[in-house]
Amino acid sequence: MLTAILSAFLGGIILNFMPCVFPVISLKALGLLRHQGSPSGARAEGLAFLAGVVVTMLALAGILLAARATGNAVGWGFQLQSPLVIAILALIILAAAINLLGVFEVGLSLQRVGEIEMGSSSLVRSALTGALAIVVATPCSAPFMASAVGYALVQPPAVSLAIFFSLAVGFAAPFTVVSLFPQLAKHLPRPGAWMDILKRGLAFPMLGAWAWLVWVLAQQAGTAALATILACSVLLSFTAWMYGMAQKRRFSGKPHKVMFAVTLVLFVAVIAPISAIMQPGSPLPDGQAAPTVTQVKWSPQTVAAERGHGKAILVDFTASWCITCQVNQRTTLSTNTVKQALLRTGTVYMVADSTKFNPDIDDVMSEFGQGGLPLYIVYPADGSAPKVLPQVLTPSIVVNALEQASGKKV
Repeated sequence: MLTAILSAFLGGIILNFMPCVFPVISLKALGLLRHQGSPSGARAEGLAFLAGVVVTMLALAGILLAARATGNAVGWGFQLQSPLVIAILALIILAAAINLLGVFEVGLSLQRVGEIEMGSSSLVRSALTGALAIVVATPCSAPFMASAVGYALVQPPAVSLAIFFSLAVGFAAPFTVVSLFPQLAKHLPRPGAWMDILKRGLAFPMLGAWAWLVWVLAQQAGTAALATILACSVLLSFTAWMYGMAQKRRFSGKPHKVMFAVTLVLFVAVIAPISAIMQPGSPLPDGQAAPTVTQVKWSPQTVAAERGHGKAILVDFTASWCITCQVNQRTTLSTNTVKQALLRTGTVYMVADSTKFNPDIDDVMSEFGQGGLPLYIVYPADGSAPKVLPQVLTPSIVVNALEQASGKKV
């Protein structure tokens, strides 16, 4: 149990550096810079951020454990299997991006750059930032974290909550420690006009996160849901623009002309990430044709039927909302090196898609002690015990595993 608690704490710290968390966690970094000259304000916001992270983590853990207690097979990131949750989260991320671009303000009057007003609204904002960071962090699984979450899901509730609490504390630790000890903040750059530029620049990672969530929603619920979320996004953007104009008239006492270029930038920023996601891989040199690997749809019955018949099996447990899964797919599993290794070793390649809820997948993840995606299992050709590959893959890791499992050299 102590090992799992320590692993969860370390995994929480590492989770800050995962790509799914950066767009939100960078907002907290900007907040710390703004409070560099106010130690008490920085401490208050740091503790509010910690409270938001811990409360949200324990709430998600409680819902997860309650669902499992009633017989539902759910795991880490379970809420992202709901199209409704995905849609709501996408709109929240979009609103945050529009706010960073300065279209409207939340809880603050329009003041000159560098002046920040302390009050209950700033503490609530920090707590909500922590809550949002936890919600968007669930598609990621950091080193040390997966085994700890997998262990937590099969323990009594008190032990499970202790592990999730440690994960939350580790996640909030970097910013909370800096906010509580002002001497550490002295190493941060001084506040200034550059912060307003940085604030607006951080809107584009948020827009990238919005585009990713919209893509996940389209994978889950189809084109009708895609059309709905896009229409809602346009309506939300227009409402935020109107609200921002009302704020500026209120605080300046003069009519304010809003540049329509802001809307154009938003649409360009959305289209660019979507195009990048949908862009096919680069062609092979010298006109060489890419090897074609047949994907077999995973099921427990299919694995049982294929095992022990002289062929190795590679099972890819993935989901559209799992960022690490998508990175591994682009950098390793879809490379020609791995495709050729699959063909030459005669390995059966199975894909277990958990974009939508699948209790059979969760059962296998629990069996192997994994609390979250991705999961890669190699079954040897001779029917011996399977091997679990690391969550972050490289072509050499996969090729070596296939050679050992099949007994053939690539």
